[in-house]
Amino acid sequence: MGELVDFPSNGHGASGYLALPESGSGPGLIVIQEWWGLVPHIEDLCDRFAAEGFVALAPDLFHGESTTEPDEAGKLMMALNLSRAVQDMSGAVDFLLGHDAVTGGKLGITGFCMGGGLTLVAACELPDKFGAVVPWYGLIPWPDAQPDWSKIQAPVEGHYAGKDGFFTPEAARELESTLRGVGASATLYVYDDADHAFFNDTRPEVYDPEAAATAWQRTLDFLHTRLG
Repeated sequence: MGELVDFPSNGHGASGYLALPESGSGPGLIVIQEWWGLVPHIEDLCDRFAAEGFVALAPDLFHGESTTEPDEAGKLMMALNLSRAVQDMSGAVDFLLGHDAVTGGKLGITGFCMGGGLTLVAACELPDKFGAVVPWYGLIPWPDAQPDWSKIQAPVEGHYAGKDGFFTPEAARELESTLRGVGASATLYVYDDADHAFFNDTRPEVYDPEAAATAWQRTLDFLHTRLG
């Protein structure tokens, strides 16, 4: 359904997976990968968002590297050059905003696990670009990447897991309070019986169909309300 595309990123080249809706146009949405890389699951998610009317682009923040091994994924995540990742996300934003298929002046951004954390980083680093921000069980494990929350402008809807040992429900509540404390519109849902990565249907050991379906519908409603 989608295709691999190239776009400039602060003087470098970057690439990603782009999926267009059948109508040919719609609101733009950046989709940020988990720590596994730009794997088929993320491409499938872009296709699913496109089927719901969005022009969805997932930038390849690992530049061709991906894995199915948790130890290797952790190494890739911790080795990520954050300034380069922000540049790549910014390049993806500019690419989408300049794409003929994208309608509206602001984009949405969503991401999962590592990508959920980077979604929040991007929303603070590029605040005027987004009209909706949707992190899923977002981790920001890099000590030097804690965002300046006061910069965030777009409303945030987050999806977190009650049994998450990486980003606990208590951490989710604290993040919601922090965001509201700087004046952001923020609602972070916690799915009590779900585990980290409950939306990833390629991982049966954690996939929770009921929580995933509820969170997916909430996400679509939020994005359509905020972006059109």
